[in-house]
Amino acid sequence: MEFEYYPIGTVVILKNGTKPVMIYGRKQLQAFTEKVWDYVGCLYPEGNINEKYNVFFQHFEIDKVLYGICNRRRRRIRKRIKKSMILNNLYIN
Repeated sequence: MEFEYYPIGTVVILKNGTKPVMIYGRKQLQAFTEKVWDYVGCLYPEGNINEKYNVFFQHFEIDKVLYGICNRRRRRIRKRIKKSMILNNLYIN
């Protein structure tokens, strides 16, 4: 299933979550597990406290978007990311 990544800075609530999380990275490799996640975020409004508080999650785990942006620049960046992922065999349709 294809989806559009939310932009950096988007604030979401995860399924079964109670605290808002702000996205600050996409397609992230979690170092000690070597698992690739769709997003990494931090608690909102606290921000990035330290690596123990990183929240790694997949797109399907998002229940609700609280804040976010959409503009022409974001769409261009999204197209570049997709093209790069296809060229590097990282894109899964």
